This record gives sequence, structure tokens and C-alpha cells, in this order.
Amino acid sequence: MDETSSASSGRNILHRLMGALRPARPDLLTLAEALLSERGESSGVALAEQLLAMYEALGTDERLKFLGELVGRFGADRVRLNRAIDRYREEPSPASGIELHAAAEPRRQELIRRLNLAPGATERLVRMREDVLRALVTHPELATVDADFLHLFASWFNRGFLVLQRIDWHTPARVLERIIRYEAVHEITSWEDLRRRLDPEDRRCFAFFHPTLEGEPLIFVEVALVDGMPAAITPLLAERRQVTPAKRADTAVFYSISNCQFGLRGVALGNFLIKQVVEDLRRELPTLKTFVTLSPAPGFSRWLRREREAKRSLLAASERAALAAMDRVDWHTQPAAARSLKPVLSAAIARYFLEARDGKGRPLDPVARFHLNNGARLERINWLGDVSPKGLEQGAGFMVNYLYDLDRIERNHEAFANEGRVIASRTVQRMLRPAAE
Repeated sequence: MDETSSASSGRNILHRLMGALRPARPDLLTLAEALLSERGESSGVALAEQLLAMYEALGTDERLKFLGELVGRFGADRVRLNRAIDRYREEPSPASGIELHAAAEPRRQELIRRLNLAPGATERLVRMREDVLRALVTHPELATVDADFLHLFASWFNRGFLVLQRIDWHTPARVLERIIRYEAVHEITSWEDLRRRLDPEDRRCFAFFHPTLEGEPLIFVEVALVDGMPAAITPLLAERRQVTPAKRADTAVFYSISNCQFGLRGVALGNFLIKQVVEDLRRELPTLKTFVTLSPAPGFSRWLRREREAKRSLLAASERAALAAMDRVDWHTQPAAARSLKPVLSAAIARYFLEARDGKGRPLDPVARFHLNNGARLERINWLGDVSPKGLEQGAGFMVNYLYDLDRIERNHEAFANEGRVIASRTVQRMLRPAAE
């Protein structure tokens, strides 16, 4: 029996069940308790469907109220948990450990699992987590609910369930429309722009899909096949450029990675994607020797503004004074201003990557954290690699090459994950000149 027919056969059971409940028109919490207590598959499917449909029909405030109730009313069963703790203390056996683990699980997790019985529920639960994530800023108490979603999604969307597909010009239009919509790094301005990124023989695009989210990419990466390591994005995206025969290219450039599902934030998808694409490209094109990104530095300008104004700064007073030339919007087009700023900005961005840390002791830049944790090396920082308005606003025009050296990926990952070390080339390290008053 498939999900749809199971839900249909369960509606009669649901009707009889709801007749015994008060109020006559059950609210979400009544449905949630009924779903947790129900053991039959058909009635469980129907209950899950009704709860999700009712939730989706609510406005923002009512959804938030329901999510808030999940915090207090659907945590761990305290009586069972205290009993399991006492038993484990008396007899720390594997069996008592299993019971303690089960008792510590919030009831919310089982509720989410049972909601996933409904047709199309996985995608709908991803949307529900989007509501949680948006509300977290003003309602931090929802962090426990978010943790439960993330715990379950990490299992439901692990690498074993993901399907890698190449996206090309013949991919169904529904998927191509989503590629245009979800592109988060370099905006796709038209269908012709998309075609230039998919159709030529020196371009590739790959995406992960999940069997339960039909036609919905989870994350995708755009790749350029070129000779040598690129320093700027404009030549790669130019309307009229020389196409490189794929079999003559020696470098694969990952120039855009975009997450498509906000509700899957925090689920490891990108690291698997890049490594799988590297393996596929190596098999297809043995001439490829170098695998590198051309990445933005999205947090640099924000950090630079803070450091220019801070009383205690990683920048010297002389450097802050020199950076006043950046206050002109067109500084990058003025040869004298650009020439004077280049050494100061280059030293500052090296400091940003190699020395600046957040409250958890991690590099500030989110793109750097992703690639360094993935085992890449900070290979090169490129002056005026992206002079688009977005590139100048976020990264003062800098772009970064992260090198995926397949023989060192695991070693680099361990150094970053265990010691917090930023693995960087000598070229980058030499940019880190000390600040002098």
C-alpha cells in the first residue's frame, strides 16, 4: 500500500478517532498527542496529514505559538528519564545505557518522525524548519526544536540518500528555473546567461537531489574548465569568451556553490558535493590536474569597517589612515588610489583570514570555514578579482582560490578541525606583514 492510499484508508479511522476527542474540531496539540499515541499505520498517516495541513493553513503568529508549545510540552519524559538515570547509576550496563539514551530523547523527535509518514512530508517538514530558523533571532528558546530538526535531517539527508546529477541545457525546465532562482554567488541574469554556464563544453554544473524532494535541488556547484588558476570572475562569465576544449583543460574551477533549501541549513551537503564532483571529473577528464575554487570573501568589508573604528584593532593607526581612500565609491577605478591601497588592503585581508577569529575561535569568513574544514588550502588571494557592486561591497573586490589537493585533503581537514589551523600557501603567508605604528 503506498502513502496516498494508506492516508485515504486511514481517514475513516481518523474520523472515528476524532469523534472521541474534545474539542470536536481538534487543535494542533490534540492532534500531536494523538499522533504520538497512535500505533496503527493508516491512522498515523492520516493524523500526520491533517496536522501538517492545519499547520500550513495557519498565519505566522499561530505557527509560532505551536512551535513554542513544542518546547515545553514535547520534551523528554522526565519520569522515564529520572528512572533511567537511576537504573544506569545502579547498573551501568549496555541495556541500561540504551534505555537512558531512549529516555533522554525529546518527544518532539518522535513527533517529527511520525509527521514524516504523510505524503510529501519531508519537504513540508523542511519548510517547517524554515519557520523555526526565521523565528530563532527573536525567540532563542526555539533552539531546542531546531536541534531536533537538525538531528533528524542529518540522518534523512546523509550522503547515502543523495543523488548527484549533472545539470545541463537539456535538464527539465522546472529544475533550470530553480537553478536561476537559487544562485546565490553570481546572479544569473537571463536564460541566455544560464545557457552560457551550462552548454559550452568547458562548463559543468552538478547538483544533489533527494528522492523525496522531486525536482528540488538541495545544493549545486558551477564549474569552469580552464588552463591555469583564474584570478578574476569577469573573464569566466564574459558573454564573448574563448571556449576551452574540455580535453585540453588542466584546471577545474568551482566558482559558485549555492544551497537551495534554507530549511537544511547546517546539514553537511557541500563537502560531499565537491569531493564527489572532483572524483567524477577526474574520471571523465584525466587531463585535469588542479581543482580549485574562485570564491568571494563575503565578510571582509564588514570586518574592515569594524577594525577601522575599533579602539583595539588588528590594524595599525597608519593603516587605518591609509584606508580613508576607500571612502570614495570609485576608489578601485582611480589608479593612484588603487595603487596606494593595494599593499594596505592585501595585508589587511591576510590578517582577516589568518588571524581574525570569532567568539568560538574560528576564522571569521564563512566561506573560508567551509573550504578549510573541507580540507582545502588557502592558496591565493586575488586583488580586484570581483569589481561588481556586490564584490566590492562584501569583499573590497578580493577573490580567493582554495586549492583541493587530493593527497592532502584529509591532513588539512584534521589540522583545521582539531587544532583550528588555517592551512595557507607561502604566497598568502607572505602577505601577512606585521602592523607597525
